Amino acid sequence: MRITKTSGFLFLTIATILCGAAFAGMTPPPDIGYGESLLYGAAFAGAVRPFPVDPRLTAIAIAYRNPDIALIADDVLPRTPTDAEFKYLLFDKGQGFTVPDAKVGRKSMPNEVEFSATEVQDKVVDYGLDDIVPNEDIEDDNQKTDPLGTSTAYLTNLVNLAREQRVANLVFNNASFATGNKTTLSGTSQWSDQVNSNPVNAIGDALDVPVMRPNIAVFGQQTWTNLRRHPKIVQAVFGTDQGAGMVSRQHFADLFELQAVYVGQGFINSAKKGQAVTLGRVWGKHAAFLYRDRAAGPQQGATFGFTAQAGDKIAGLYDRRGNLI
Repeated sequence: MRITKTSGFLFLTIATILCGAAFAGMTPPPDIGYGESLLYGAAFAGAVRPFPVDPRLTAIAIAYRNPDIALIADDVLPRTPTDAEFKYLLFDKGQGFTVPDAKVGRKSMPNEVEFSATEVQDKVVDYGLDDIVPNEDIEDDNQKTDPLGTSTAYLTNLVNLAREQRVANLVFNNASFATGNKTTLSGTSQWSDQVNSNPVNAIGDALDVPVMRPNIAVFGQQTWTNLRRHPKIVQAVFGTDQGAGMVSRQHFADLFELQAVYVGQGFINSAKKGQAVTLGRVWGKHAAFLYRDRAAGPQQGATFGFTAQAGDKIAGLYDRRGNLI
C-alpha cells in the first residue's frame, strides 16, 4: 500500500514484487558523476591550499560526511555480478497460479502446460568523478595530509552518496509499484498523529497484499523516529497499555515477521553549487515494505530489485593533458 500527503509528514507504505527487475549498474570510484557535494573541508582564513598544513590538526577530522552505517543502498538493492550487457527474464505471475486439469485417466496422457518468459536486454551504466590535485601539494614534504588519498576518499564518498540517492528515488517512486500496492495516509491516519492513527493495522494489512509477502522494511529516518515511539507499536511489541517508549528495529521486525529493518539516515545537499547549503534526508519521510531475495539474479529468482554490477571500483591518475600516470 502507498501512503502520501500534501503537507506535513509524508509516509509511504509500499508492498510489491517485481520479477527480476534490474537496477543501476557499475559504481566505480574516482570517475563517478552524479549528485551535489555534501563534504566540506575545514575552512581556515588565508588558506591557499585545499588542506591546511598544521601538525596539530593531523588527528582532527577535516570533513563532514555520511558515515557508512547511514547508507543502506547495498542492503535494499543488493549488488549482483553481471556482464556489462546482460539479459534477465520477466515472467507472467499467472503461470505459477493457474491450475490446469491435472487428472489422468488409466490410458490417457497428462495434460500439457507451457511456461514462457520475456527476455529483457539491459546494461550497466558507469558513473565517475574527477578531482584536480596540484602537483605542489603532492610533492610538498611538509604536507601533513595525503592529498591523493584524501581526494580519493572524498570522491568515493560522493559516489556512494549518489548511488544512495538513485536507489532511494527508485524505491520511493510511485511508478515502481502497482496501483493496488500503494496507498496514501492523510489527516489523522498519518503516523505522526500518534493519537488517532493505527500503524499496526495499516502495516499488517499492507503486508498481506502482495503475492510474495515483503520480508524487509525500509524507512527514512524521520518516519522511523515517529513510528518506533508510536503508542500502538509500543503496546503491540511489549503487550502492555503503556503510552510511551520506543521499540528497536529487531522488535519491529519480530512484530511483523520481517527479516530486517533498514533506516536511511544519510543527508544530501539540495542547493545548487555556490548557494547556501540546504541539507535534507536522502530517503525523505517514507517507508517501503519489499520482498528481497539476495540470491536472485538475471536468470533466476524473484525479487523487488537488484543492482547489476560489472567489475569493481577503479581509481587512477592522469595529468592535465590526459596522460595516465
